[in-house]
Amino acid sequence: MAASNSSSHRRRIRDLLPTLHLGRFQPGPKNSLTDVPGVLVHTESIHEFPNCPSGSINTGVTTILPRKNWFHHACFAGIFRFNGSGEMTGSHWIEETGLLHSPIILTNSFGVGAAYQGIYEYGIREHADEKGHVDWFLLPVVAETFDGFMNDIGKFSVRPEHVVRGIDRASTDPVPEGNTGGGTGMLCHYFKGGTGSSSRVILGAEKEYTIAALVQVNYGAMRDFRMAGAPIGRLIYEEQERRMRENPDDPELMAQARMFVTLVEAKEKKDGSIIVILATDAPLHPLQLQRLAKRATVGLSRVGGQGHNPSGDIFLAFSTASEIPVQTITGQARKVDPWSPTTLQIEYIRDETINALIENAADVVEESILNALCMAETMTGHEGRTVEALDLNKVEELMQKYM
Repeated sequence: MAASNSSSHRRRIRDLLPTLHLGRFQPGPKNSLTDVPGVLVHTESIHEFPNCPSGSINTGVTTILPRKNWFHHACFAGIFRFNGSGEMTGSHWIEETGLLHSPIILTNSFGVGAAYQGIYEYGIREHADEKGHVDWFLLPVVAETFDGFMNDIGKFSVRPEHVVRGIDRASTDPVPEGNTGGGTGMLCHYFKGGTGSSSRVILGAEKEYTIAALVQVNYGAMRDFRMAGAPIGRLIYEEQERRMRENPDDPELMAQARMFVTLVEAKEKKDGSIIVILATDAPLHPLQLQRLAKRATVGLSRVGGQGHNPSGDIFLAFSTASEIPVQTITGQARKVDPWSPTTLQIEYIRDETINALIENAADVVEESILNALCMAETMTGHEGRTVEALDLNKVEELMQKYM
């Protein structure tokens, strides 16, 4: 795996373009998913596997804990499928009950099974009885995007222990962005993609609320990429074409051009995917969280996502405000009678006052995608394929006329 020579100069979008309009509300102190109180995140990148050539493994795992005690206290959650050529396990149960009581693991397409097993291995380690037996109910939530261009995905280098370690080590630190975690080997709008995050703070009538996103981006054609409406991808594409036409006798340029054309054509034929996780501490019920998840589509479309046929665009939103008891009818802890209806007291935001949350769901997704692109570094991966990072100097130059 090779990184860009200018890796130390990678900057988040707000640092790169301080005057770029990214919505009406301010980010939280970390501008990250972990600004939502109680949410924990860990990323682990994987670059080695037995008997694999150097540079051929570029993948990883992103672990999100909706709360530390996710096993016993569920969050309300909602899902939206913009395009379904992808996987998010456990989604049927979330749609059935509106409850999330699992870590959320993001990884590559072939790592879903290992990640699923890893959640169970953690659960058994922590919650089996004295004989090592279990009788509780848990459907792991694991989502994926395909990193087979940069990663020898058939090696199954993601292992259950990566997930167990991620759950153990998840923290409130800002989410590392770019070539990190499940996003390590991903592409976005031709450029190197990966992991991105962002947050917003909303002043409610009674208190302050935070909404935040984490994205794993692996989708899109260069020509569609936009920043604040500016056609940055199309302008870069046209400049590349012009350089090739004007310098036919330059071997180095022609070699770069061949790789450029190969990757552009590959992305033209088959789009990738994006997973969006939205979190908030605002009290929302599952139908409201479905509405929030849908608004991720607005943020995606601003940057140039089209939801093409083979793309897997799956969005999940959850709220940490309510703690819903689960695992209460097992042999270990039979706390309620499933045949005797009982009530729980919950509160939720009035629908007539939800607009700021809806608007900022789109804003944090837009900024998270831009952060993933701005922080990702050039990578040489599987079979020597090189994908360039977005040229931030070129972005600054092109954006002068649009700000």
